[in-house]
Amino acid sequence: MQNPDGLDPITLLDRLIAIDSVNPDLVPGAAGEAEAASFCADWLGCHGFEVHRVGAADRPSVVGVVRGSGGGRSLMVTGHMDTVSVAGYDGDPLVPVHRDGKVFGRGAFDMKSGLAAIMIAAARAVQGKLAGDVIVACVADEEFGSAGTEAVLGHFSADAAIVAEPSQLEVTLAHRGFAWFDVVITGRAAHGSMPEQGIDAIAHAGKLIAALDRLRDRLESAPRHPSLGHGAVRVSTIRGGGDAATVAAECRLTVERRTLPGETLATVQREQRAILQDLAETVPGFSFALRPLVGRSAFEANPKWPIVTTLFAEAERVLGERPATRGEPFWTDAGLFDEAGIPCLLIGVKGGGAHAASEWVEVESVHQLTEILAGTITAFCA
Repeated sequence: MQNPDGLDPITLLDRLIAIDSVNPDLVPGAAGEAEAASFCADWLGCHGFEVHRVGAADRPSVVGVVRGSGGGRSLMVTGHMDTVSVAGYDGDPLVPVHRDGKVFGRGAFDMKSGLAAIMIAAARAVQGKLAGDVIVACVADEEFGSAGTEAVLGHFSADAAIVAEPSQLEVTLAHRGFAWFDVVITGRAAHGSMPEQGIDAIAHAGKLIAALDRLRDRLESAPRHPSLGHGAVRVSTIRGGGDAATVAAECRLTVERRTLPGETLATVQREQRAILQDLAETVPGFSFALRPLVGRSAFEANPKWPIVTTLFAEAERVLGERPATRGEPFWTDAGLFDEAGIPCLLIGVKGGGAHAASEWVEVESVHQLTEILAGTITAFCA
């Protein structure tokens, strides 16, 4: 595809892949986002954006802004700079390889192609005179804790936002949330030959697991969400006991609860506490402590939001057909925009290999995404 304006997303993608930006919260001692942030800041500055750095000094997020003439709607387009580990990658993960209409490299799919698309699309759109502000957010830490998006939203807002996570050029209008809990079950140690003198924390953990199985059955018997299916619950870690000859005095579990739109973190925490409290009242000697760890709310867009209808129109123009909609089982940064009261959605490239030994993006889809985003910015902010 020709780029008469000289703004080529594939050239930019190659530059981004070549920058090591592995998230150090995933891989201790990894490079982090500092070099990528400096590159994005310089690039945005050279293309007429006022540039801001927010968040941690060693792991900043970069925000580029072009102010509108006034009276128009503002739009934020966002993507993350960090990647998962390059260990075990098939080939050199930082050397982009072009083959069979694809670009290979760590982050090619998730999501430096989306990052390149939003930067090029915004730079193209602001060449015209827009009434509303155009905001480009290149964020840190999406792969771990989303600290970058939280920092950006602490300083910037917009009338709408687009998150360019990879989606096979389908439009993501919903995703599940999650909540993690630490549960400590306390028993009483005793000699293994006389277990009746103790309280077996591991046995009591088994009763909790059975109660969570019953909760899972209730979740799966409820009506399905049209795109997200059912909520979920599972025990993800369990540790207990000291040795083979002693009744376990403690057992610790991590419980994961995946949530649907309408389920709040507060109601899920009450749900977990109620299950544990019921066991405490019905099982002799059952004692527990419940501690919430991390939680993020589910997200669901209103299909009538102006950003949704505008993007669908532009996507249909570029693709020649209306794109499919989808819901994601995992959480994304769209949840933070939703919590901040900013209407948003997700659309991204075609490809595969996210977090895998070989990662790629389809070149044509990068150009298509760029054109969709440029048209959406122009139409929304005009």
